[in-house]
Amino acid sequence: MRVLLIGSGGREHALAWKIAASPLLTKLYAAPGNPGIGQEAELVTLDIADHAMVARFCAEKKIDLVVVGPEGPLVAGIADDLRAAGIRVFGPSKAAARLEGSKGFTKDLCAKYDIPTAAYGRFGDLASARAYVEKMGAPIVIKADGLAAGKGVTVAMTLAEALAALDACFDGSFGQAGAEVVVEEFLTGEEASFFCLCDGATALPFGTAQDHKRVGDGDIGPNTGGMGAYSPAPVMTPEMIDRTMREIIEPTMRGMAERGAPFSGVLFAGLMISGEGPKLIEYNTRFGDPECQVLMMRLKDDLLVLLNASADGQLAHTSARWRDEAALTVVMAARGYPGTPEKGSVIRGLEEAAGDGVEIFHAGTAINSGALVANGGRVLDVTAVGGTVGEAQRRAYAALDRIDWPQGFCRRDIGWQAVAREQAR
Repeated sequence: MRVLLIGSGGREHALAWKIAASPLLTKLYAAPGNPGIGQEAELVTLDIADHAMVARFCAEKKIDLVVVGPEGPLVAGIADDLRAAGIRVFGPSKAAARLEGSKGFTKDLCAKYDIPTAAYGRFGDLASARAYVEKMGAPIVIKADGLAAGKGVTVAMTLAEALAALDACFDGSFGQAGAEVVVEEFLTGEEASFFCLCDGATALPFGTAQDHKRVGDGDIGPNTGGMGAYSPAPVMTPEMIDRTMREIIEPTMRGMAERGAPFSGVLFAGLMISGEGPKLIEYNTRFGDPECQVLMMRLKDDLLVLLNASADGQLAHTSARWRDEAALTVVMAARGYPGTPEKGSVIRGLEEAAGDGVEIFHAGTAINSGALVANGGRVLDVTAVGGTVGEAQRRAYAALDRIDWPQGFCRRDIGWQAVAREQAR
């Protein structure tokens, strides 16, 4: 098979690494990719926003499957335009990608189909949003309705924080994404990430993970795109997975089909787990980043077989098998992240750090004058497997400490909840 992978981050490097291991693969292209992805695929220069250009490339290279990594192209309708050109795609249609592209759309779907989620209000103007927040009080959650690169959510512990977050949305800090806001009830419990591969009719459970969104140890500081993750998430017991499928995933699949937008691709449910059971925080319509990295390390099966089954509507006849080991990834970020990251610093020592159950996925790197340099906020994903989360954690940090990059930083407590559970046994 000839495959085109779209994207350039750590998620896409993990996908490229796993796809490249498939016996079905004859050629892997990636656009735009990064130096790490370039170790697995031929990098090509394409304007991903120009869907006609991508379609022409696919025709010229006889691409059998396009795998879309990030959410932006999906929300922009790349899957629809490629399918209209006769090209097979792994990823949802524009209409189905609204589950991520509009938080308000998802909340309204939850309300209609009795999917458990936080109480909420939708607002298109500052005055009514402020009035609602002042009435409800803090803590409360403010979300820009559209895509904001993982930075449009504020968990406000005070009324002042909440009002400042509203001001930021309506002042244009998140562009068009903040033209409408969703204000939600503050939920308590333990967060978890739950993934399904979908083909429009069938949803196949595809692993659990737990992400670490805040920039600092102890879950302090601003939200980021994710500073690390581990899999599996102990809070997602078999019983909790069954409830999530029954109460959240299946009604969503049914609701999207009834709206004429059957969902195919990856359905990623961000959950809050409490004594009441699972509640949906939000949907993403692609693999999580950095959750994808730990899922790919644990997946036993040929990923390309599963992606094909999703694209062809054949998931009812497939299954996914997982390694018993845990996997954990630590994000190394550039100084200044999640604000303005410092770019251009040289990174050394990756070859010495990798190996022995450790893979290093590139998230924001470039080559400058023959040297590997930082070229983004989240730069490297140091990922390890182990018999327990604690063992995977030790391996990941031991590898990370062999990397020579003084301008990088990381959290030192990724996996702390699972490790605490293991130590309490």
